[in-house]
Amino acid sequence: MLQHLNSVETKPSRVVVIGAGGFVGSTTVKNLQSKDIATVAIAREQVDLLQANAEHALAEFIQPNDALVILATIAPCKNAAQLIDNLQMMQTVCNVIKDKAAQLSHVVYISSDAVYADDVALATEDSKQQPSSFHGMMHMARELMVKAVVGNIPLAILRPSILFGLKDPHNGYGPNKFFRLAQQEQTITLFGGGEEQRDHIYIEDVAEVIALTLMHRSKGTLNIATGKSHSFRDIADQVVMIAAKNVKVEPTARQNPITHRHFDITACRQAFPSFTYTDLTAGFKKVQQEYSEQQ
Repeated sequence: MLQHLNSVETKPSRVVVIGAGGFVGSTTVKNLQSKDIATVAIAREQVDLLQANAEHALAEFIQPNDALVILATIAPCKNAAQLIDNLQMMQTVCNVIKDKAAQLSHVVYISSDAVYADDVALATEDSKQQPSSFHGMMHMARELMVKAVVGNIPLAILRPSILFGLKDPHNGYGPNKFFRLAQQEQTITLFGGGEEQRDHIYIEDVAEVIALTLMHRSKGTLNIATGKSHSFRDIADQVVMIAAKNVKVEPTARQNPITHRHFDITACRQAFPSFTYTDLTAGFKKVQQEYSEQQ
């Protein structure tokens, strides 16, 4: 759960976003700027965290009373080499946090629900962490790394579920891939019958929760999820309907057991009672509108 150090929303004096060029990072920067929050966007072009001079280069951006949002990640992390690179990147950030501790007012790390064990069917912030993927291992390790160096700096760890939105670069199984196939009127192929249920969250909602966390100067851990899970078959059917394209949705022979993931979002409701997540259908309609505007 989160503990708010600011009982009412208060703009941080300045927010430094590391990983501002990515899907979540760019959306977060846009959200903060829309709220007139002073924001420093650091993408790879400004600081490559894998380069020898990265620590010095990053440290030069930090000013007194800055809040730091950590989003820089090689994602999805698929193998041992990427795992090592991700840990090296985080070590650079952690070295800067330790060196600049007196100047930082808040640290927010964006993790993932991949840190939880696969058999966690109803996830809470206290659910068992036993990742089965390199991606989950990476985020669990990075959470430990930042916890070890923050000292008295308030730290918030946010764990989003599966994200969807127009600019997602990963094209993973689910809404993002289904939308791209639908635009091209190509067949959507399901894993098995698409029975698995997952919680999918619109990217703008993730950025808003990050902003709320910053304005409340919150510390602790919070899952970012809607609390409503849908099967991949239902998602594919909705995408086809909203895209209004002639697209087939085809099942395949099942290769893996069916698993589901639901979230208990009590902690999120308590932390941000006035915030509501975008309904899945409404989010899909926004994505389709963005595709239409590109044409």
